[in-house]
Amino acid sequence: MDEMESPALSEEDLTPELCSEGENIEEEASGPEEFLHYMESSKEFRLEEDYKDLVHTSSRDATEGIEEEFESSGECLEEPTRQSNKKNMSYPDRVRILNLRRNLNQLDNLAKGKEMAIQKTREELDACHDRIETLTNQQRNVEREIENEKKSNNTAAVFRLQAMHQRLCAELGNEKDLESKIAAMLNGNVLEMWKVEIEQGNFSELRKQIKWDEEELDQQRQGQAEERLRKQKKKAWVLRHRWQATERKIEEAKEFNEQRFARALEDAQKNHEKAAKFLKESLGRIHERNASEEQKHREYLQRRMDTVLSLKQNIASNREHLRIVQALDKVNALEAQAQDEKVKEAIQAQGHNVTREIFLHKRDVELEHQKKEFMEQQKAKKIEIVARILKEEAQQEKVKKQSHPGILKGKEKLSDAIKWRLKTWRYIKETCYDSMASSTLKSWHPVSSTDSFDDGSILEASKAMVPLRKGKEEEEDESLAEPEFTGIWDQECDIFKVTDDRIDSKPLGASELEKEIFAPDVEKLHSGIIRKHRVCGREFKGCPFYSKPSLIHFKDFDIGKTYKKKMVLINAFYGINFCKLIGVNEHLKDFFTVHLDPPGPMSAGMSCEVGVTFKPLINEDLEGEVTFLSQIGSFSVPLKCSTKKCVLALDKELIDFGAHVVGETISRTITLTNSGALGTRFRLRKSADPDALHTAAARSSSERMVFTLIIERTGSDKGSNYSLGGSIADKESASLSHSEEIIQQSAPSEKLIPTYSNEQIHEMNSDVSVTEEKPPSSLDSIPLEYHSREESTEITLGKVTEGDIGPFSSIKLPIIFTPAVLGKAQSDFEITFDNPDCTPLHFSAVAVSVAVPVWIRNPDIDLKICMYDKLYQDCIVIQSRATSALRLQFDVCKELDNHMELLPKTGYIQAQSSFSVQLKFLPRQSLPEDAGKYFDEKTRVLEVPVTITVSEQRKQVQFTVHAIVTTSDLEINPTEVDFGYCSIFEAVQTTITLTNKSILPQEFGFVDLQEFVEVQPNDGFGVLLPLESLSLDVIFKPKKAKEYSFHLTCKTEINRQFKLSCKAIGVHPPLELSHSLVQFSATALNDVSSATLFIINSHVRLSRLNHLGPRIGAGEVAPVGPISFQFLVPEDAPITIMPCVGTVLPGKKCLLDVAFHPVLCDQLIRQEAIHLMCQAAEAKAQMEKRARELELQRKKEEVLAGKKDARRMTSMSFLSQPSKDKYAIKPFEPPSPEDISPNSEEYIAAHLSLVRSFNERFDRYVIPCLVASGVIDEKRGAENLHFSPYNTLYLELHCPSVAPVVVVTSNNGRTFFNFGDVAVGHRIKKEVKIQNISQEQLVLQYSLLDPFGPFLLANPICMLEEGESRDLVLTFCPEENKSFFETLELRSEKATLTLTLTGRGVIISIACSVEDVFDMGYVVSKETATNTFKIENTSTLPLKYNIVLESLSPNRDEDLQELPPFLISQGKTNLVGTQNYSGLSVFTVSPVEGIIGVGKFQEFTVTFSPDHESLYYSDCVQVLLFDKEVIRVIQLKGAARNHMMFVEGGEPLDVPIESLTVTTSVAEETAKAESDKATNSILVSLESVQSETFVIPAVRELKVGVIRTAQFASKKNVEFSWESLQILQLKGFTVDPVKGTVERGQTKAISVSWVPPAGSDPNQPVTGSAILTLKGDIKEIYNVYFMGRIVTKELPPN
Repeated sequence: MDEMESPALSEEDLTPELCSEGENIEEEASGPEEFLHYMESSKEFRLEEDYKDLVHTSSRDATEGIEEEFESSGECLEEPTRQSNKKNMSYPDRVRILNLRRNLNQLDNLAKGKEMAIQKTREELDACHDRIETLTNQQRNVEREIENEKKSNNTAAVFRLQAMHQRLCAELGNEKDLESKIAAMLNGNVLEMWKVEIEQGNFSELRKQIKWDEEELDQQRQGQAEERLRKQKKKAWVLRHRWQATERKIEEAKEFNEQRFARALEDAQKNHEKAAKFLKESLGRIHERNASEEQKHREYLQRRMDTVLSLKQNIASNREHLRIVQALDKVNALEAQAQDEKVKEAIQAQGHNVTREIFLHKRDVELEHQKKEFMEQQKAKKIEIVARILKEEAQQEKVKKQSHPGILKGKEKLSDAIKWRLKTWRYIKETCYDSMASSTLKSWHPVSSTDSFDDGSILEASKAMVPLRKGKEEEEDESLAEPEFTGIWDQECDIFKVTDDRIDSKPLGASELEKEIFAPDVEKLHSGIIRKHRVCGREFKGCPFYSKPSLIHFKDFDIGKTYKKKMVLINAFYGINFCKLIGVNEHLKDFFTVHLDPPGPMSAGMSCEVGVTFKPLINEDLEGEVTFLSQIGSFSVPLKCSTKKCVLALDKELIDFGAHVVGETISRTITLTNSGALGTRFRLRKSADPDALHTAAARSSSERMVFTLIIERTGSDKGSNYSLGGSIADKESASLSHSEEIIQQSAPSEKLIPTYSNEQIHEMNSDVSVTEEKPPSSLDSIPLEYHSREESTEITLGKVTEGDIGPFSSIKLPIIFTPAVLGKAQSDFEITFDNPDCTPLHFSAVAVSVAVPVWIRNPDIDLKICMYDKLYQDCIVIQSRATSALRLQFDVCKELDNHMELLPKTGYIQAQSSFSVQLKFLPRQSLPEDAGKYFDEKTRVLEVPVTITVSEQRKQVQFTVHAIVTTSDLEINPTEVDFGYCSIFEAVQTTITLTNKSILPQEFGFVDLQEFVEVQPNDGFGVLLPLESLSLDVIFKPKKAKEYSFHLTCKTEINRQFKLSCKAIGVHPPLELSHSLVQFSATALNDVSSATLFIINSHVRLSRLNHLGPRIGAGEVAPVGPISFQFLVPEDAPITIMPCVGTVLPGKKCLLDVAFHPVLCDQLIRQEAIHLMCQAAEAKAQMEKRARELELQRKKEEVLAGKKDARRMTSMSFLSQPSKDKYAIKPFEPPSPEDISPNSEEYIAAHLSLVRSFNERFDRYVIPCLVASGVIDEKRGAENLHFSPYNTLYLELHCPSVAPVVVVTSNNGRTFFNFGDVAVGHRIKKEVKIQNISQEQLVLQYSLLDPFGPFLLANPICMLEEGESRDLVLTFCPEENKSFFETLELRSEKATLTLTLTGRGVIISIACSVEDVFDMGYVVSKETATNTFKIENTSTLPLKYNIVLESLSPNRDEDLQELPPFLISQGKTNLVGTQNYSGLSVFTVSPVEGIIGVGKFQEFTVTFSPDHESLYYSDCVQVLLFDKEVIRVIQLKGAARNHMMFVEGGEPLDVPIESLTVTTSVAEETAKAESDKATNSILVSLESVQSETFVIPAVRELKVGVIRTAQFASKKNVEFSWESLQILQLKGFTVDPVKGTVERGQTKAISVSWVPPAGSDPNQPVTGSAILTLKGDIKEIYNVYFMGRIVTKELPPN
């Protein structure tokens, strides 16, 4: 009962009302959820935004009203809720009820189980009684039969019946023993059932209480449910009223919305009437626009249809061309192969290494390719840098426009930024172009044609490149930020705004009056104040002077020469005007001189001449302006200088040869014209890039689009800079030339222009053509497939392929077409120039080849594979498309006249008909020598050209006869086979190789074989593939001992024979095996399969006439006698033969047991362990690498996000390359396989991995058995015998091994389980997890363990599903002090798993430093004293201990209900004495549990903590081992005093049991102790032994002690003294010492002795008393009573 109540008592400290609080929380949580659901449903009725506030306010008021209305009803409902909450059962009470109910249910279940056990035992007892009765009857019947048979003298029947009688007696005895055991078991079960019933009776009252509590709990739950229902009703009522209020507001909002909708409808009708009159006009415009769009769409579809039709035609033509190109590819491949062979032969002829030369050639080609790629990358980088420079320049131009809108862009001077960019440009040019070879200049063009750049060219280039930017980039680059002030670096120098006081602003040749008039006007001009000029009411707008010509252009100048030009300035003003020369641009002052005579005042329409002198010093294009100043403003005339250039062009881009017959030669010319003043050198070649033509066309179209954008942008930008209309167009044309060069030079960049495939380019071209609405040009009509194939070899260049073309001249280039293959032909050509400013020109040539009149359908006659000396024929058909008969003559080369023939040799073919010729081919053995160059001995290919000469046809018709000539030989290797010595019980096998030398398959077969030889496989028949080698097994099995010599004959399908000679010697050994082949069944790993066989000695007689006895070949017959044998089993083979050595007598046989135990190879397991370790190390390295990459990425992101400071930003470059010291990864070095221990975890994991992944394996072992005559000596073994190698027997074993079906997954896969050292009588268990790794369900059976042994299988598992894992529980309980060993087999249909179980029983023993009692001494109350004792483990196994105090025992409450021991029995003592008032333990021991190692000790600390004064503190300590056995009991004692002194000794005057009820208060005790009248009593009894001759005095001791404590610091010593000792001395009592002093922590003994005075009565005790006074922190007085008693004792006789 106490054990069942303990869980309830332990849970009483839990926090009460936890369950009710959780329920309240759930109820509170349910409310908001319903309210949210209500709010979500109300969202469907939201109205317009103008009325949301109104509805929300009204609904809130309604809700508040409803809640106020509900408060009155809610108050009355809350009162019963509070009352019910008062009666709610707490959470600990409910837990206690549940625990009690569970315990009672367990007790009931136990009772039911006992009843069933009793019933089952009684049934077994009844069955046992029935068997006993049956056996008794049978015994009686047998006795009667024995008597009857004795009477009839039937001895045999009597013996039989007596044996039966003995058996029945034995069975009857066994049944009686079983009956006694069952009866004892029944009595035990009945006794236990009675105990259970008694327990149930004790709990009857508790059952009633629990039933009442459960009913109360149900009522409580019902009340809570009603309370929740009431709350739900309350919430539903509130929600219903809220919903009604919301509906009312919604209705009001609907009415308001309807009114507003009506008003809006009226407004809409009015608006409709207003818009109706505009609708017709809009519809008319829409119809017109739709009609125009429809017309455009139809035109677009028509263009698409035309494009599709042209594409279809191109595809049809391309297919025919593709067929021709494929044929040419084959020819080219053959030619290339022949060329390679020639090169190799040439290298060999020169004595060089062919492989090395070819390798060097390939390496040179790769280096050239790498060099070309590097140059292209340099060019691309250069173009990218230029693009960035131009982009930055454009950005600065925008900033300048925003910051200085009044600056004239056309009169800018070079800024510092532009100069720096100019230097960068020159550096790029020098870096890129100085390292390039001359070949690079042919395919790539520099940015400029000169070595230097001027300011004007850079400005114009930048202005021309600005429009190339896309609109998106312009939006991104546009910056609206404008600086607060402009720096010096942003202020462009303008010659018109730079004023200098030293410059005289007076016009040349002007008078003083003119100076006075002109000065204010000049000042106004400089200050930017220009007044409007009106003449006759007309306001003048535009340029004040017109120039004729509008552009001063010096073309094709030479350095050092002087050029002069004149222009006329015409006054375009309405009135009188003046003209003054300002000068030219700053960068042109060194080259130009302008001469102007001041004309003075000029009327309208008057003109003056201006002379311009140009003296070039550098060969560069120059652009600038000549600036003049007039009365109404300044104006300028553009000035331009152009160097000599090459302007090259072709007269056509496509050469069409038309259709021509194969064999003819046609020539066409194309004209190259140079319209420039500079000559250059040109080179004509075939285009290396098959897409060059298409790329050029695409580039030209893209350039046209870009130039259009440049013209538009340039026109819009420069319209405000020039006032002269004529100069604008010239200026634009001048700027376009330079920008066009830049764009063309940047076109090849791979970064700026992406690379597309032919199909993508074709699609883009088609889209562009449709978008621009342009008809396809001649280049567009060329099929794209022509560019994706190799160029035709039929169209070639003429004699003129390179040369010089002078200025303003032209040259004609010939192109030759020689048709050789039918179909279309096309080639692309490219003209390159030495002048880097000249772009390459491309053109194409197309032609069609027409066939000859006479042709052969199949120009290649393939005779396939032919054998020597065999005749092969074929028919050749010749076709004619001519309109008349033609004479044909057939010619074969002279080398093959003896092998090939054409019949007839001459014939006539009619018009539009065919002619057949018979071809006969008979290859002879002399063909390789006769054919010469037409026959390849390596490949055996014969190629014979045959010529047909046709009259009236210049070109001969040729065809080729192909054949592969091969032999029909077979080769047998080796040519002779020697089988050696062979036993008649064995078969000798050797392998021969049969090789087919022909390249045709041949059938073969070994025929006429004798009975003792066979050829396998397929009995020596089969088919040999071309050049195949087949291995055949020749098996020789002699029938008797003799010498053999024979031949094997192999025939082919063409009746050719090949022979193989063989020889052997037959041997008849003296012993033989009953079976020479043992085939084991499939055996699982670690399982065992066995087989039995016999070795027989059948040689029992020696007869000279019998030649069949044991002998070697034709030698002598072996003697008759014992024959010994010895099996030589390989060390690493899993084979065991018992016995492997023995002797067989003549005519006898010996039994042999052969066992197969498959295991995994140790080396394989070690290698697998290393593999697993490498995998683990690799996985770890990958994880570390991934972690480092993530860390590095995180650091980079932090740096890029700006989370780090400037120093971290500077070190970002080092993050991408981690230091070697920080991130150095030490490579994993796998250990050596020999270093892996078989007991290591790696070895075990590898073994388990191999077992799981093990596949079926078949091993074949041939075990030799040595045979010798004689008997094996047991001491020397087989050393004295001579074994003949020819008499050796061989035992062949076929050992298939499979994976196990059941494996152990626990214990690291080990099947060896060591329970270790276990204390005798103790039981431990181990769980063994087994798993079914097969693909089917397994039924398991187990071997029988020793029923009287210590091992036990607790839960045998009968079935395992596929992949299922189960736990087997094995227990070990030794009963003796010894080691145990057993095996447990888990058997299934396929395999057996053996578990090895070991363990050792050990008797436990300990040594304790204390005996039965451990006294803690005296302690001041409410203080603590500690002391220690030790326990040593003297047994051979670690001990698990538990320390149990008797005062904390669960049965302590029952013991307290009994009477005290001093009332029951004087001999019984209570181990648990006085306890503390506080309920805390007086004694505590630590540690309370742990393990003591073998030979080690554990120190235990005992703490004594009394809380009041008592002399009878005690407790009992039990030392439990393994939670089962109590090995030592120690009694703890202690005493407590309220003061520092104590007196010990004498007889006890009170009982050792006191009540825990506090009878007096602490104050009363203190007052009593301090009063002088506080006395204590001590009884000292003395017994003196007295005899007739001597008296032995009685001696006792009293001890006065002082407790070592820190409470009474003022008193260090305690003094004691005796009073009233005179009377005691008269009665014979003596006390020593009478007074003294005791230090703290010390004890002093007072000796009390008694000698009976003379005349004392032995029957009357002598009594007396004295006073003992102790002075310490208080004064204590002890009344010591002495009682002396005389004890008489008889002396022994001696």
